[in-house]
Amino acid sequence: MSTHTVSQVTSLQGTASVPADKSVSHRAALMAALADGRSTLHGFPQAADPQSTLSCLRQLGVSIETEGDTVHIEGVGLHGLQAPANPIDCGNSGTTMRLLAGILAGQPFESTLTGDDSLRARPMARIANPLRQMDAEVTLTGGTAPIHLGGRSEPLHAMTYRLPMASAQVKSCVLLAGLYAEGTTTVIQPVPCRDHTERMLNLPIEVDDEGVQHIHITSDDDPKASVWNPLPGDFSSAAFLLVAATLVPDSEVTISNVGLNPTRTGLLDVLQAMGADLTVTDRTETNGEPMGTITARHAPLNGVTVEGDAIPNLIDEIPVLAVAAAASNGQTVIRDAAELRVKETDRLTAIAEVLTRLGIGVSEQEDGLTISGDRDALRGTTVRSFHDHRIAMAAGVAGCVARGETTIKGADSARISFPGFWDVLDRLQR
Repeated sequence: MSTHTVSQVTSLQGTASVPADKSVSHRAALMAALADGRSTLHGFPQAADPQSTLSCLRQLGVSIETEGDTVHIEGVGLHGLQAPANPIDCGNSGTTMRLLAGILAGQPFESTLTGDDSLRARPMARIANPLRQMDAEVTLTGGTAPIHLGGRSEPLHAMTYRLPMASAQVKSCVLLAGLYAEGTTTVIQPVPCRDHTERMLNLPIEVDDEGVQHIHITSDDDPKASVWNPLPGDFSSAAFLLVAATLVPDSEVTISNVGLNPTRTGLLDVLQAMGADLTVTDRTETNGEPMGTITARHAPLNGVTVEGDAIPNLIDEIPVLAVAAAASNGQTVIRDAAELRVKETDRLTAIAEVLTRLGIGVSEQEDGLTISGDRDALRGTTVRSFHDHRIAMAAGVAGCVARGETTIKGADSARISFPGFWDVLDRLQR
């Protein structure tokens, strides 16, 4: 297990880039594989999770060429995937597994999806249940992966499915299965969540009198070959650097080409409500995904309450938001975030342990945390990453502020989403 030690930082200055957005990259690769023709994805991330998606597609007979961080994918069309010779290994990527399950549910061949120990412990009934309602044959292993999908000679049955939770992975799984169904499949989402799949497929969305979205898909909504130049930068990765610059005195950090999809950037609103100094410039758009440049400067923060509909749009950023809360004035309350208990680790428990060891008062609830902010209480120590990339990086940001040195066990887990994170953090120090 690797360790990395972070000393208290006096200033962060400069510009940085972040890997391409994983959520977009997964979907762009999957759509390219199901399209007719050649797609080119510039800036495809080297992180483990999106690379798992490419590996899985190769096992399904898709031709993929790489030139550095440029990926060329020869689409095989909706019905051109080939039966895999072995179980398909999704690594640690829940997005890969859940979205591929939607695609494979409607194939004429059998397939099995598996992954590492962490992924095989994550709940999969949330996708198996709606797929079974579409008459797919789905067999789980005690509610988790491996997932066996039986082949079908007939199309799936279209249905209307109301999401029981705000989950972009469940939503995308059902929508992708809808490409292989007879008729119109409709997903109703009471609370908006990441909408990359809908944007890429240009799906029609109706909003009812209560403001609830109804997303429709048919087999005619097949993906089209495309060029991404570049893929948008990952806001979730940028969040760690933005919070670090906000917390460290005399800091100013600028990150360009960051994805600004409004279903992903809830952290910006929360940080600004806490008093952060954040500026967004150079707004543009690529393939329907907004992008821009974000600059963060040091500013004192105050505690806030984060709950309800705000949570789905910052669920991945809560670990680093908790660090911002720890260095803020006053109390921060995070509610309605029980989903964090079934991520790569139980992130609520992991965050609570890390902050407690650093000297911060934290109380853990079933669906959230109450954090007593006290910047002066932060003291360096040794903490565990729980082999979770976001916990490792959040601990690193805390180490920039804590007095003394903070050693993170399992720091190499950061490579899952942000290879080179520790080098970037070191380079920005002044």
